[in-house]
Amino acid sequence: MHDTTRAEQLTLAVDHLTGDQITTLLTEHHTEMAGNSPACSMHALDLTGLRDPAVTVWSAWSGPALVGCGALKELDPEHGEIKSMRTAAGFTGRGVAAAVLAQLIEEAERRGYRRLSLETGTSEFFAPARRLYLRHGFVECGPFADYTLDPYSQFFTLELAVTGS
Repeated sequence: MHDTTRAEQLTLAVDHLTGDQITTLLTEHHTEMAGNSPACSMHALDLTGLRDPAVTVWSAWSGPALVGCGALKELDPEHGEIKSMRTAAGFTGRGVAAAVLAQLIEEAERRGYRRLSLETGTSEFFAPARRLYLRHGFVECGPFADYTLDPYSQFFTLELAVTGS
């Protein structure tokens, strides 16, 4: 891992998905998403998908403990997608997801994206995620990229300030 920055008491770092803790957390995430979404509506990336060169994953650490992660996928030079937002068990409600989301937004702006979008579920299980995105300025939108209308998917987007490189 490298490219480390501090955010409150958390350390956020680009993760190359080689450590046991991150692979375990992301495997748990994928399994839980599959358990809470119909197969045809489950869009979480597995480890192979997260290793795609278009995807960058950040892990969040509190000392030696992995407390969360999130990924940014480039859809095109002006549009990114948030993937694999996850807070580790026992760390919810502590600002981990907000810190990871802030890192993803900052990186999207640094890359010059004009828009950052995401897909999440519509069931009550996904309500905390929907609240997080709305609190951070995301608004509901229609399907983007290769997504289609689906009663189990809710889409959000955030227009970003273009600051240049």
